[in-house]
Amino acid sequence: MESSATPFSFELYPPRTPSRTAALEETIRCLAAAGPEFLSVTYGVGGSTGGESLRVLRWIRENTDVEPLAHLTCVGNDYATASAHIREFLDAGVLRFLALRGDPPIGKAEGDAFLGDLTTSAELVQLIHRVQAERAPYSETTIPGHPEAARVDPRPRARTTVAAFPNGHPRSRHPREHIDALLAKQAAGADAAITQLFFHAEDYLRFVDRARAAGVVIPILPGIMPVTSPGKLARMLELTGEPLPADLSVDLEVEPTAAGRREVGVAYAARLAREVLAGGAPGIHLYAFNEHETVLAVLREAGIPLRKTAAF
Repeated sequence: MESSATPFSFELYPPRTPSRTAALEETIRCLAAAGPEFLSVTYGVGGSTGGESLRVLRWIRENTDVEPLAHLTCVGNDYATASAHIREFLDAGVLRFLALRGDPPIGKAEGDAFLGDLTTSAELVQLIHRVQAERAPYSETTIPGHPEAARVDPRPRARTTVAAFPNGHPRSRHPREHIDALLAKQAAGADAAITQLFFHAEDYLRFVDRARAAGVVIPILPGIMPVTSPGKLARMLELTGEPLPADLSVDLEVEPTAAGRREVGVAYAARLAREVLAGGAPGIHLYAFNEHETVLAVLREAGIPLRKTAAF
């Protein structure tokens, strides 16, 4: 692929019903054609969509030239189960992972037992690298002219990404705890971080400054979602605990048409992307909601060239 100064990536989720599979595959084709750094595929609570997630990851691997990234969570996984999932992804040729602690399943609260053996994403990062080191039968290449000799091929290293929280984690007990957690993930072997949603560029930029001052050196990718309806905004705020972005909220509420609300959401996300890139962000990660037209419109409006790759 041709190189570009602005890497970008997309997040997808497995189809909720078999009838949506063909539509998702078409979306993947369109997103892959834009040249993202990777396509990430979410993983269900407690492993509920692990098998379908693996199917989508395999499809990306076999039908595009884009690296798939697998989500893994600590929720409900003991060491044996988590290790089996990791080996399954590695055997499918997946070498990128997003390691997440995960939220309580429906019907469970923070005080309930739901995590299993792994209690932090830092432990999951360590396990990913440990499983890869223990798993692989290495491959060999014969040496021409020496039929009895072979050279051990280098083994590609799994790359792990983790979550970061520009406005603090909802469970943080003190203002620096989410940065301390990011430092722990980095020490465990994380290669990069993707942020939770934020709605103002200064939230991301201030967080990166604080993280760098604390010793975080890994790339921190801003996670941006084009919000195209008041209902979607309300759901995102409920899930993330982020404060209401008043300007976006008002613009969405007063716009009478779906097409107009889409334009509002695209313009807001594009402006956010431009501002964080101007402030030094190493790329853009877009939450696609299994629909390609909106996120590609964000990239075009932000002035980000398509069809590229540049490794984080």
